[in-house]
Amino acid sequence: MIRLGLCSLLLVVGSSAIGAADKAPGRTPKEALQAFNDLIGSWRGTGTPEGTRDKQRGFWTETLTFEWRFKGDDASLKLAFDKSKNFTSGELRYLRENDVYQLTLETTDNDTRTFTGALKDKVLTLEREDDKTKETQRFVVTLLHANRFLYRYEVKPQGKPSFTKLYTVGATKEGVPFAAGSAAPECVVSGGLGTIKVSYKGKDYYVCCSGCRDAFKEEPEKYIKEYEERRKEKSKQGAPP
Repeated sequence: MIRLGLCSLLLVVGSSAIGAADKAPGRTPKEALQAFNDLIGSWRGTGTPEGTRDKQRGFWTETLTFEWRFKGDDASLKLAFDKSKNFTSGELRYLRENDVYQLTLETTDNDTRTFTGALKDKVLTLEREDDKTKETQRFVVTLLHANRFLYRYEVKPQGKPSFTKLYTVGATKEGVPFAAGSAAPECVVSGGLGTIKVSYKGKDYYVCCSGCRDAFKEEPEKYIKEYEERRKEKSKQGAPP
């Protein structure tokens, strides 16, 4: 009886452990956010409103800047808006426990809006429900190219079957030369396009933004080790190191 009870207990514990392992996503926040490496840098955006001829609510231009932020094993992308009609700042995170992305945006009227959703085929679709109006709000980012992306804002009033697009912003990257193939330096921290030179023990490396530069300065040997491991892996796969 005791032996049978112990076996049953081990079976239950083992099954629980396997179930937990099956549900736990394998990606770290840094790995999941590397899908957005092309966004790092400064962008010139042009906003186009939908369904209005009011000149005061017509076209506008804005600047968007993305950069990495690291805290221990956690990572996020910080977003700053300049001259936007709608937002002032934001943060994109990956929630590992739910395997979803989370975007928090600060509006120009000091409201905080938090969206969650998934990335599929280079389209990040994020939604939230407004506590007051009960309408569903959608923020969609479409990654078109290394130097071009779009984002649009849509709403669906409570009880309505479909979304209405309010505006679209098309953005083009500013001031970054795009070298081809292996000539493009890799960011030692994020694996993105390196644009800023940093040095350690007499050897030069590249980072993609001030966030990666700060992280490299704090733990250079950690990121150099990861960088060398990435190069080795690429070499095994036959890709340019």
